Amino acid sequence: MTPPESAEYPLLFECEGAPLVGIVHPGRPDANIGVVVVVGGPQYRAGSHRQFTELGRAVAAAGFPVLRFDLRGMGDSGGVFPGFEAIDADIRAAVDALTGEFPELDGVALWGLCDGASAISFYAHRDPRISGVALLNPWVRTEATYAQAQIRHYYAARLFSRSFWARLGSGKIDFRDSIRSLSSSLQQAWQTGSNTQEMNRDDENAPFPDRMRRGLAAFSGRILITISGNDLTAREFLDVTAADPGWRIVMDDPKTERFDLPDADHTLSRADWSLAVSDRTADWCASLAERRSI
Repeated sequence: MTPPESAEYPLLFECEGAPLVGIVHPGRPDANIGVVVVVGGPQYRAGSHRQFTELGRAVAAAGFPVLRFDLRGMGDSGGVFPGFEAIDADIRAAVDALTGEFPELDGVALWGLCDGASAISFYAHRDPRISGVALLNPWVRTEATYAQAQIRHYYAARLFSRSFWARLGSGKIDFRDSIRSLSSSLQQAWQTGSNTQEMNRDDENAPFPDRMRRGLAAFSGRILITISGNDLTAREFLDVTAADPGWRIVMDDPKTERFDLPDADHTLSRADWSLAVSDRTADWCASLAERRSI
């Protein structure tokens, strides 16, 4: 049962001198696992379709305290947004704030959508308090991965689409423009294949999907990856993980669980999709709590 909204309360804390604004959803007094929601994209703590609000309430109703917050420069928080690749300090400040509110917690799970999930992948292995990470449609997009995804999932689908050929025959689609777009995507994809060695450098200047992979490989906690079937971002992630042996090791590791929503879109715009992810997250938190209590 969802707790009354009055059980929620605002929380102000700081990150490198900037004021951050969060909302706390208390769980059971004896909870040993808490959750910090790391917002992705140009969003604030409520999320698209209030998805983070609903997630926080559902997970708290299952007994686990949740903090969702605005990153620096976003929503009601102060400071300047540093970009998703540089929010380690924001995440650490939020974990500090949650554990300060609930000192009985034995571990914290991080939950993130899109580039929030990417940021979590960079951070989690650096903080021993993190017991698990839940990643929804992780962002791995580069110019090259986007080009490959367009070729595989967009252009290929159009070739078998009756409506495409009908619109092309009626002149509603500019054939030359479509060819130019396809040619550009093919060029980007070819450049990716020719730069594989460069893409797998083992230094901090490597492309961020490689740093995500290394971060998750180094993380000793549990990983829950949720994939929406009707989302190009998710398809790019699956393409990247299928093509990279290092990513396949992460995905096949027993610590990693995958949850698929075949019809869902990127932000879970339908209530049943959002509820399914909230329920799965709550169950996953319960398994984390059980592990921590052993």
